Amino acid sequence: MTTTPHRRTARHTDAPPTSQVLAAGALCWRTARGRLEVLLIHRPRYDDWSFPKGKLDPGETLPECAVREVREEIGLTVRLGVPLPVTRYTVANGRGGRSKEVWYWAAEAVSGRAEPDGSETDEVRWVTVEEARKMLSNRSDVEPLDELARLAESARLRTSPFIVLRHAKAKPRTSWSRAEAERPLAATGKRQAKAVGALLTAWRPRLVDTSPWRRCVETVAPYSKKHGHRLKHRKSLTEKRAAERPKKAASRTRKSLETLLPTVLCTHRPVLPVVLAELGSWTPQSAVREALPTSDPYLRPGAVVVAQQALDRSGEVVSLEVYEPFDD
Repeated sequence: MTTTPHRRTARHTDAPPTSQVLAAGALCWRTARGRLEVLLIHRPRYDDWSFPKGKLDPGETLPECAVREVREEIGLTVRLGVPLPVTRYTVANGRGGRSKEVWYWAAEAVSGRAEPDGSETDEVRWVTVEEARKMLSNRSDVEPLDELARLAESARLRTSPFIVLRHAKAKPRTSWSRAEAERPLAATGKRQAKAVGALLTAWRPRLVDTSPWRRCVETVAPYSKKHGHRLKHRKSLTEKRAAERPKKAASRTRKSLETLLPTVLCTHRPVLPVVLAELGSWTPQSAVREALPTSDPYLRPGAVVVAQQALDRSGEVVSLEVYEPFDD
């Protein structure tokens, strides 16, 4: 998968990364005694207070990096939520410094307990937003913190991800003589499916709705097998059924959105206009809705759209992210 996402909320749109050093992290949050709290870490190497974050590993995407760094530094398994502003600054070195940017997300813990790893991190604290503003050593970190607070104040912080996935690259139609529903993934598609499985772990969808056609099932199989989630075959999401009864495909998408549970929906290029149109109807803020693909092919094979639904605003979509696949 590419490390260059397209992320948009009502307040900000992220430009592609341009810095020499790319990193990712998360603002882990919780509500305690009716107050919003955020988790800060102390790093003995720098003697500073910051958020869990770190540089990308080779071949890693930004969302994967954010989740991994939280797990490694403080032992929490998190699900990413709404994207937060990117911080940019210069890291000093003997040659005048290198530009660095850190991509942040809001995040809630799925499992684990926040504890320092004893090397990179020697202390963790849950603090209020006001306390965090005073404690943060890097003043650029205040911007994502303030956005987290604004999201909470507007009831847009507590979210659930709804992910639209186009199946990975399949064998060409011209070289396939058997039933169209049985056309499998190509070799590149199988590699894309593994990459998709790793990327989806950043949002940990619990429901996996998919067209029962083979290329869709093979695309979500790596993720579902790793996490033990059962596939739900939805005939209304096949090319044939959606062409005959597009309202059924729209209805299926709407029902998936109405569950307000972490969900991935895997389908075909010809079905994407129906699915994305329904998703757009749940996205009232025009600045967010503009991130939806609007022209054919909408998404390349193996690409995803990640929508965050605000649980305290009846499922309103408050952010969108698009991730394109690698293509070898």
